[in-house]
Amino acid sequence: MSDPTPTNAADRLTEGIDELHVPEPSADAESLLLKLGVALPIIGVVLILLAYWNASGSKYVADQVPMLLSGGVLGLGLAIIGLGLFLRFSLARLLRFWLARLIVEQQEQTDRVVEALGRIEAKLGE
Repeated sequence: MSDPTPTNAADRLTEGIDELHVPEPSADAESLLLKLGVALPIIGVVLILLAYWNASGSKYVADQVPMLLSGGVLGLGLAIIGLGLFLRFSLARLLRFWLARLIVEQQEQTDRVVEALGRIEAKLGE
């Protein structure tokens, strides 16, 4: 009969991940915020362009300033907030992947060291 305990690092990591019961990313709030981080800059740029288009049709500066301030500043704010959300959540995903990869590599290296020490111990025991 074989031992059900995984022996290498990748199998242990896979088993540990399976035991976590992590919800699907589509249902996760992080996925929603990442999508919002993509949508907000687009909406912001559209608002800036609309504000410019409305202000350019007026001859008087007194009419142009409120249009540019309301649409332009709001659009710029939405674009900055959206870019911040996008950077935060896309970097978080990248760093989680990087950390998981480091853990796998470290476990493989530890397994190699333990095997080498076992061989050394066996040779010394002869």
